[in-house]
Amino acid sequence: MAFVKFTIDGKECMSDEGKYLVEAARENGVYIPTLCNYPGIRPRGSCRICTVAIGVGTFTACTTRVAEGLEVHCATEELEDFRKKVIEILLAEGNHFCPTCEKSGNCELQALAYRYRITVPSFPYMFPKREVEAWHPKLLKDHNRCILCKRCIRGITNADGKALFAFGKRGDQIQINIDQETSKDIDDDLAQKAMDLCPVGAMIRKRKGFDTPIGRRRYDRQPIGSDVEG
Repeated sequence: MAFVKFTIDGKECMSDEGKYLVEAARENGVYIPTLCNYPGIRPRGSCRICTVAIGVGTFTACTTRVAEGLEVHCATEELEDFRKKVIEILLAEGNHFCPTCEKSGNCELQALAYRYRITVPSFPYMFPKREVEAWHPKLLKDHNRCILCKRCIRGITNADGKALFAFGKRGDQIQINIDQETSKDIDDDLAQKAMDLCPVGAMIRKRKGFDTPIGRRRYDRQPIGSDVEG
């Protein structure tokens, strides 16, 4: 595998040719925000938060591969404002009850809202009527908090390699459901993996409880992205 040189906001970087830009940036100490991307899962560019400027166009960093001489702009005022607006839309179009959520302090959406200093979204709250799926013996699916990132669909499979989650309904009513057939025999470890993979509190493992006190959780201790920003 050949190494290539590229720049991010003027900083000279080096990585394996063909590596996805989000990964290559992290290796070089540059944080590019994202919600739908997760190591080891094929990227889809669903959330658009990792959008960067290359040449005269914009691209999602999670699906763009590095190449020799690539000049990437990530932290421009326009791009940062775009990311902030996307986060505000996600907060406004769902029902995010942070104070009572098991993922509060471990939630990537919440952490990004703090990063971009969002106290109240600039868009009107929609307050949609959404269900909480509680029929499954291992998992609770809260559609109020789901941001449709598709991490669970792409990253969680049963012993036969079949997805545990799938899209249901259409249009503005679309939601991600737990598949009754493929998820019927999952164990606690896979249920925990599904919960951990979800960037928000839409997937909760049952009979778990608040095992990490608020104040000691991941983003309570340090801001999102600080692991690569130093």
